Amino acid sequence: MRPVRRAEEEAVLEGEEEMTEKEARKELMRRANGLSPTVHVGKDGMDDGVLNEVAAQLKSARLIKVKVLGAAGADAGTVAEGLAASTDSVVVDVRGGVVVLTDKRTWTSLSQKKF
Repeated sequence: MRPVRRAEEEAVLEGEEEMTEKEARKELMRRANGLSPTVHVGKDGMDDGVLNEVAAQLKSARLIKVKVLGAAGADAGTVAEGLAASTDSVVVDVRGGVVVLTDKRTWTSLSQKKF
């Protein structure tokens, strides 16, 4: 059993709880369900053009899908971690060759949401 932090203790006393990381991921996956991949990582891999495009789309849309093609030379998990580190974003999910990314501001606000 993990120790309860003071903020969690106060939230429970007030009848409010913070959204867990798992619940935040589920909510973002619900939002991403209707999206199509807008960035494709191909044989050139994660070059500056791809990184700039991902950063620009995250800034405007806050939640995007990236398709990692077979010619990329790396698996989707590796590409996802590289994109997240380079663009200051959070990997929501990786399924097959599709990566769902969100910006840190959206992730932070959603995971701290009270219900």
